[in-house]
Amino acid sequence: MLNPRDVKTLEDAKRIIEERGLSHVKVGLFDNDGVMRGKYMSRSKFFSSLHSGFAFCDVVLGWDVKDQLYDNAQYTGWHTGYPDAPVRIIPSSCRELPFENGMLLFLAEFDQQAEAVCPRGTLRRVIERCQAMGFEPFAALEYEFFMFDETPESAREKGFRNLKPFTPDWFGYSMIRNSVHAELYHQILEMAELMDFPIEGLHTETGPGVLEAAIAVDRAEAAADKAALFKTFMKVLAQRNGLMATFMAKWSGKYPGQSGHIHVSLRDSSSDKSAFYDANQEHGMSEIQRHFLAGQQRLMPEFLCMVAPTLNSYRRMIPGFWAPTDATWGVENRTAALRVIPGSDKSQRQEYRLGAADGNPYLALSVALASGLYGIMHKWQPTDPVVGNAYDQQHPAELALPRTLWDAAQRLKASTAARELFGDAFVEHFAASREWEEREYRRHVSDWELDRYFEII
Repeated sequence: MLNPRDVKTLEDAKRIIEERGLSHVKVGLFDNDGVMRGKYMSRSKFFSSLHSGFAFCDVVLGWDVKDQLYDNAQYTGWHTGYPDAPVRIIPSSCRELPFENGMLLFLAEFDQQAEAVCPRGTLRRVIERCQAMGFEPFAALEYEFFMFDETPESAREKGFRNLKPFTPDWFGYSMIRNSVHAELYHQILEMAELMDFPIEGLHTETGPGVLEAAIAVDRAEAAADKAALFKTFMKVLAQRNGLMATFMAKWSGKYPGQSGHIHVSLRDSSSDKSAFYDANQEHGMSEIQRHFLAGQQRLMPEFLCMVAPTLNSYRRMIPGFWAPTDATWGVENRTAALRVIPGSDKSQRQEYRLGAADGNPYLALSVALASGLYGIMHKWQPTDPVVGNAYDQQHPAELALPRTLWDAAQRLKASTAARELFGDAFVEHFAASREWEEREYRRHVSDWELDRYFEII
């Protein structure tokens, strides 16, 4: 019997479905916001689609997380009639679904014209650029997420107020918590192994009910797949246990925000040695790593809305809450936006700490890689590293990050580097989607406003 992770070709995909006697399989893809959309597909339709692709309504590239249609996008909209767009299935993405008695899941991605605005397609183009420059990119993503003793129904009944955390109080790295709730932790670890997003570390973080999972390193495209699947199926597993998991960047002003840190490194394709490591240089940083770091640093303000894509993202980026506020870097310094991690040929890397849990893994990783490559292309040099607390220091004005999603979207639209690296079609479409998100927020009247103005003003 063929193992799902041994599936590499179209024929392998057919064989494993026939071996299991499946009448249907699941097929899914990821939208602008990194939300997985998909369907069950009959075996005959799936076999046909393996060769010729299938059609998926392009509305999933033209609506927000609440299925509300953008009114400002050019790629798709009422003016196009929301036609079907071609989609291709990725045979090597085959996964076991632990809750469905032998059911299989395959990832797909948009093809042809739609590929220009497809998040997974955007990352692949960045990877191809990287490979053309002689490097193979590797990445590992790690996520913090809060768990609640709630259901989708109970959370809405409460208006998302006074929610009960899965566990109480602040208790980071707690051996008590992970022992008392060992069955759930084991379910998470087993699901991750079965679905091929293995977790290197899983522990409680600081805050009530918050966990952190570090996903194992892999080649960049596979790493993004693993991160996107982890976020999706962690929510599934939680709800199947009568719980809820949230990856909001900051769900409460009382607690730290939730990160989605990205570890990246490059290996030289010809020698298979680390392109970042040079034992003769300070901190083991090669000249390539310095250029890469400089690109990440200089372009961070321009690319921010691809890493911090929601209104809520900007609630996290405040001093003293473990989230960067300027495009700084440091060596083993967790107050900086970019953390260089000295090591060896195997472990030398850097961490893009600005990443938040609410980011689309494909786009966040696209930024972390593409900006670094741009630094290599232009042989940029980083500023001096931050020593000590980055929050307490003054930094050059050009390192300041946009403070709102709207401002970040304007920076992306105006970025020559973004258009060169990601393409005009993607930049226009994604920036428009973030402008829509900001305008949707402006229509909302918050509890804060009612409390502040209703009686007194």
